[in-house]
Amino acid sequence: MTGVNSEEIKQDEMKEETAAQDNLEETAEAENAQADAEETERAAEAEEAVKKGFFGKKKEKKDPRDAQIEDLTDRVKRTMAEFDNFRKRTEKEKSAMYEIGARDMVERILPVVDNFERGLASVPEAEKGGPVAEGMEKIYKQLMKALDEAGVKPIEAVGQPFDPNFHNAVMHIEDESLGENVVAQELQKGYMYRDTVVRHSMVQVAN
Repeated sequence: MTGVNSEEIKQDEMKEETAAQDNLEETAEAENAQADAEETERAAEAEEAVKKGFFGKKKEKKDPRDAQIEDLTDRVKRTMAEFDNFRKRTEKEKSAMYEIGARDMVERILPVVDNFERGLASVPEAEKGGPVAEGMEKIYKQLMKALDEAGVKPIEAVGQPFDPNFHNAVMHIEDESLGENVVAQELQKGYMYRDTVVRHSMVQVAN
């Protein structure tokens, strides 16, 4: 009986050791699985944190005050641009009005110049040295100097090739001494104001 009991006791002890070892292995596996799960969770949290770091700014809502500042800044910029365009347009219009006014004044003065030239041309040779003729000559020169300083220049005509941009042909003559389409005579002097023709020269052209 004693031998049998000893054998049974040994078998029971072996079973208990085996069971304990199995329990240890199961506990270790459970702990490893839990550790793996925790590691996976930490990795997921870290990845989420990185994503928030990269994209968090885009998802953040703007402060209403910042949006209002941006809107007001944009309005100021647009207003300044509109004002600059208005200033440039106004300066251009003022310049155009000045040019139109100056051209109109030159056109009004040119007949006076024509009359001065006709008057000087009609003075007899005997009276050219007289006080009246000299006074007219001085006034004419002063007038032409003022026009020249204002940008008014006479158009060259006689001996020049006919150019419809500057000359107005009213007569044609046969003259072998002149080339074809050359201005032979100036019937009325033409003038330019700066780069614009105020009055075309009235000319006679050789065929």
